[in-house]
Amino acid sequence: MERQKGAPPTSGRPKEYSRLCARLAQTGWISEGSVQDRAAVGGSPSYPWTRKVKGKTVCVALSKEQYDWLKQAIANWRTVQQILRQMQRLSREELFASVPGPKRRKKLSKKALGLA
Repeated sequence: MERQKGAPPTSGRPKEYSRLCARLAQTGWISEGSVQDRAAVGGSPSYPWTRKVKGKTVCVALSKEQYDWLKQAIANWRTVQQILRQMQRLSREELFASVPGPKRRKKLSKKALGLA
């Protein structure tokens, strides 16, 4: 993945990175955790929201409206995490392709570069 001397930088990465930035900017509200729809047979439905706080699991009861809102916020959070992972990979690709590094006896593997 190391760039040869005089080789032009690849033009695809900046465009892809900009596209990911735009997707990130369009993300709505976010939240960690998970929600469940526990529709009770013959009883009242419950909508628990669970998350980790300082290593402990915290559970909060929600209304149906809060459940619907938080479900979307959690989906948005997972999308943000996926986009950030892609942005990190592109950043590492750009770093190792365009910024000179130390001389090495053998090429670094994609796994060592965090690209695999």
